[in-house]
Amino acid sequence: MAELFETSTQTDKAILVGVINQQQDEKEVAEYLDELAFLTETAGAIPVRNFTQKLESPNPRTFIGSGKLEEIRKYIQENEINIVIFDDELTPTQLRNLDKELNIRILDRTNLILDIFATRAKTAHAKTQVELAQYQYLLPRLTRMWTHLERQKGGIGLRGPGETEIETDRRIIRDKITRLKEQLGKIDKQMATQRKNRAKMTRVALVGYTNVGKSTLMNLISKSDVFAENKLFATLDTTVRKVVIENLPFLLSDTVGFIRKLPHDLVESFKSTLDELREADILLHVVDISHPGFEDQIKVVNETLKEIGAGDKPMIMVFNKIDAYSYIHKEEDDLSPATVENLTLDELKKSWMARNNSTSMFISAIRKENIDDFKDLLYRQVKEIHAVRYPFNDFLY
Repeated sequence: MAELFETSTQTDKAILVGVINQQQDEKEVAEYLDELAFLTETAGAIPVRNFTQKLESPNPRTFIGSGKLEEIRKYIQENEINIVIFDDELTPTQLRNLDKELNIRILDRTNLILDIFATRAKTAHAKTQVELAQYQYLLPRLTRMWTHLERQKGGIGLRGPGETEIETDRRIIRDKITRLKEQLGKIDKQMATQRKNRAKMTRVALVGYTNVGKSTLMNLISKSDVFAENKLFATLDTTVRKVVIENLPFLLSDTVGFIRKLPHDLVESFKSTLDELREADILLHVVDISHPGFEDQIKVVNETLKEIGAGDKPMIMVFNKIDAYSYIHKEEDDLSPATVENLTLDELKKSWMARNNSTSMFISAIRKENIDDFKDLLYRQVKEIHAVRYPFNDFLY
């Protein structure tokens, strides 16, 4: 396995770039750039300014127009910027041209996410999954990436699989991809065997957007010590724990969080990890209700679940972080339509979420609010499955 580059000791200063078009309006782009800023901070850089431009479609040569490009070039020169990060995936041609125009490190959202995954991967399995996705991203971008590696070693976006000499031609990269796939295939078979051995027990899987509190909830329910922090993608490896509520045992797994525009190669590489979701009996969809865009996050998770073939699983919606929920008070004479921003928590509970097809629960994992009610609900759901699977285990009931 290739060694990762040493990271630079100097803190990088980054500017973020987004495009407003028919697919994403000004408000959505602002939210996406806020998330991109969080990703940037998670990777270890400081986001200092956002640039946006309205375009019917991205410029095929440089993604943004010449005027905006000149504005960014001037800002880079005046403010000692180290990185420019685009919120959308750039083509190899766009990356190459931007590199020439700005003479600075250029990243897109995909490269940034892969970089974070590279730093988060701890086990051999996770490292292999991330490395495979990195090489698949690198393959069509070899010329441009090698220019970067000659100019500067280390730093955000360059922590990927590095080479010591110019051996990064397509044949060698394809060979590496083939070997990594074979290596992952062996690990996947081992993990499939492990899941098969656990198949008799009821299996519950935590799923949700990244940084919504899944690992905190995992620790609370299973009394384990899964790594959790207020950063994106704190968990990459699936953690499985045996849990007993009252006298009923089941397996609880915590999986990698989802995010908008999650790189396809990464989803493919993490197939075996996501199999925990496909093979679960119940999904606990954890939502950060304090996040202003939590409805969009729900949509992203549901779409990703459909993409991996787990969209039809029985689901409990777990609205977490009620202790951090806030709303804008709406005056009585205000006749404008009610929105999520001006609904109280009680009103939200009575809204479409509580009446949705999925069972809902509102909790605070960090403050342990409503946890007993949540455990009771989970117990009843697991018990139904257990009763079908083991109809003669009357002693459990």
